Amino acid sequence: MKPVSDSIKTEEHEGSGHPADHAAFAQVARGYYPPIVALFTATLIISNICATKGVEFLGDKSVSLGPLQILPIATDGAFFLFPLAYILGDVLSEVYGFRATRRAVYYGFASLLLTVVCFAIAIRLPAASFYDNQDAFRTVIGTTPRLVIAGLAGYFVGQLLNSVTLVLIKERTKEKYLWARLIGSTIVGEFADTLIFCSIAAAAIGIDTWQQFVNYVVIGFLWKTLCEVVVMPITYRVIALLKKHEPSYAPRQSAPLQT
Repeated sequence: MKPVSDSIKTEEHEGSGHPADHAAFAQVARGYYPPIVALFTATLIISNICATKGVEFLGDKSVSLGPLQILPIATDGAFFLFPLAYILGDVLSEVYGFRATRRAVYYGFASLLLTVVCFAIAIRLPAASFYDNQDAFRTVIGTTPRLVIAGLAGYFVGQLLNSVTLVLIKERTKEKYLWARLIGSTIVGEFADTLIFCSIAAAAIGIDTWQQFVNYVVIGFLWKTLCEVVVMPITYRVIALLKKHEPSYAPRQSAPLQT
């Protein structure tokens, strides 16, 4: 008859193929993909919170060119951060391919949904008698359904189009003309994202004229594209570093959107 201790070990690890002498743990996947996805997701969450604030520059000026209102410049509070999401999306698409980037987009989408749900629950929880900031708390993190839909729709469509465009261009250019892939994909993805988000969210952040709307779309799109161009030397270095240190980076035999 087996000793009791041996029977317990056998039951606990039956079929696992591992000895029962030590506690069992799974290994964390190595490589640069997980931290990039984490930063990508954090950027999306922070940006969507900041975007609930309408921002205006040079509000005392008024300059128009046809339907385009040049001044004042109307945008949202995420204008300085959100371009990073597309830069990271470009890095993911260039190094890891469309399927890996699509998975990151799904992670981001799920994280945004979780954020919205948690904020809604926190707002509705009964405030303590000593807590005097309930109205301010609701104002800062409370989001209208329109803004939620705008953020999720713009992000989802824009990021997927950005990745698809970059990967398809890379299939033709291989390792050449990285600048064309970065700029081309950003133009497609950012324009779709900006147009969708602004079309849905404009009224929710106080934009109520066609001039303000066109300004919001054009300025937002040009700003985000310009950010891509300005930081392109850094993007080049990051991509080169990842390609050098990711041992699995190599030509694939499958279709570009299957890699």
